[in-house]
Amino acid sequence: MTIQAPAKVNLVLRILAKRPDGFHDIETLMVPVSLADEIEIHISNGEGIDLKCDQAEISSGPENLVWRAVEAFRDFTGLHFHTRINLRKNIPHGAGLGGGSSDAAAVLKALDQLHNTRLGVVGLESLASSLGSDTPFFIRPCPKLCRGRGELMMDADEIPPAKLLLLKPPFPVSTGWAYQTWKPHQTANDRRQFHGKIGLVNDFEQTVFQKFLLLPTIKSWLLEQEEVVSAMMSGSGSTLFAILHGDAGSLAKRAEARFGPNLWTAETTLCC
Repeated sequence: MTIQAPAKVNLVLRILAKRPDGFHDIETLMVPVSLADEIEIHISNGEGIDLKCDQAEISSGPENLVWRAVEAFRDFTGLHFHTRINLRKNIPHGAGLGGGSSDAAAVLKALDQLHNTRLGVVGLESLASSLGSDTPFFIRPCPKLCRGRGELMMDADEIPPAKLLLLKPPFPVSTGWAYQTWKPHQTANDRRQFHGKIGLVNDFEQTVFQKFLLLPTIKSWLLEQEEVVSAMMSGSGSTLFAILHGDAGSLAKRAEARFGPNLWTAETTLCC
């Protein structure tokens, strides 16, 4: 079976407070995009997991969320089987685009289908929540307003469609570091950017921009470009997204010329 695992962007990301359990209460509007990883998964008799990824810097062992998703499914259902997975990454690692969480959710859905376990959306979301706060979002990826740690979800109002250009410098940002470093006074107060009626905001920007100085430079440059309606960081970074009314290809070439060939770019669209 071959499945797609889409990326997401955060049009809104508010950090409300640190919780007694060490996590943070957030309010975020997450929207899937057309950029996706591709996963080949096969099951057979036996035991064990054989995971291969086409990017050497990504673990093919128990640290990978895909591996952990197989283990979580096996432990929950009590089934015994051998799993072979080929993971082709189009979503960069450490990018704020949810690639690892989406891969894990896609594998849970595939295993449910292959084994005909019929866990349903609620069961799969519950299982996904054990793997990460935003993993349940990808069980049924559509625009959602998420609260709590991100696991409390409700479908969002209609989101206007849009073309996007994603831009990621050649370094990741650790989500754990971003949460640990964030302070209550480091919240965004710039609501002058909109997508339709949605005020775009990301409370992580101030924290992350203070350490990774290239990111605010790229954002400022994007906002000066004629094609760009608005620009913001997704999640905890390091990806910036630009909402466009012009040609993404031309903008990508200028961005690579301005910031160097190691800048990763991808044209995509909001999936609304």
